[in-house]
Amino acid sequence: MAKKILKNKNFALIGAGGYVAPKHMKAIKDTGNNLITALDISDSVGILDSFSFDVAFFTEFERFDRHAEKLRRAGDDKKMHYVSICSPNYLHDAHIRFALRIGVDAICEKPLVLKPWNLDALSEIERETGKRIYNVLQLRVHPSIIELKQNVDTAGGGKKAEIDLTYITSRGKWYFYSWKGDVDKSGGIATNIGVHFFDMLMWIFGKVQHQEVHLTKSEKMAGYLELEKANVRWFLSADRHDLPNDAKDEGKTTYRSITVDGKEIEFSGGFTDLHTMVYKDILSGGGYGIEDARPSIELVHAIRESEPVKKPDNYHPFLKP
Repeated sequence: MAKKILKNKNFALIGAGGYVAPKHMKAIKDTGNNLITALDISDSVGILDSFSFDVAFFTEFERFDRHAEKLRRAGDDKKMHYVSICSPNYLHDAHIRFALRIGVDAICEKPLVLKPWNLDALSEIERETGKRIYNVLQLRVHPSIIELKQNVDTAGGGKKAEIDLTYITSRGKWYFYSWKGDVDKSGGIATNIGVHFFDMLMWIFGKVQHQEVHLTKSEKMAGYLELEKANVRWFLSADRHDLPNDAKDEGKTTYRSITVDGKEIEFSGGFTDLHTMVYKDILSGGGYGIEDARPSIELVHAIRESEPVKKPDNYHPFLKP
């Protein structure tokens, strides 16, 4: 029996001008809920009109906070029930704390925090307020990824799988001048574009037994992971010059590939509605929280702090050491 999805709940959205924000707006609308207020320091948020003409919008947190406090004292049909957080990575934990302190559950983009020990403080606030923190781990609801996990779970023990993870997403010069190019604000390439892939791999293949970094640059990183059930060579890049020739010839700007024992796992499609699927899961009593997010946050922090191995073995095919 399908679980009932909560409807007609009121949402606030922090980071309305960001790249991923429209996916959250769509998920709120597609699940039958209401976006009633939004915040962003940029006022380039005309996208809001595609979802509602009645969103109270603020460019200053102080005024947004005052509005949220007023709504908190309103009736249940007007007050906020969830805050969706799409702000820059380094602000996530502050915006999560804001949500819980005004008595609202938080739905936050990855990563919840940049430093693992900040998760413990968020856990305390959860206990104090009785409210929940949900992390958007969208690859866990992708049909191809779910099928792969089921196959691995039923296969049992035996030889570890050999995996190559490759993700190249072309970015212009603006990227490196924005907060995303600042390691202290984004966590760098491994965190900003890699954390959900690392989460997915550990969700399927188990805990990290060993990790090493082979390349660290502002625009690309590479390394090697030993998981309980797999060895992983990984390569992440925002440099369009790393795109394979086939992708360039087809005019593509993004390349995703995961091979398991030489077999390609097809998951290039099916990304359109993943956030809606995440919202449906949360609103029907599921969702992923702090402890689900912890392993990937610990891993990307370790990667960020690691010195590259000189003359590495097991390096990714795209890497030329």
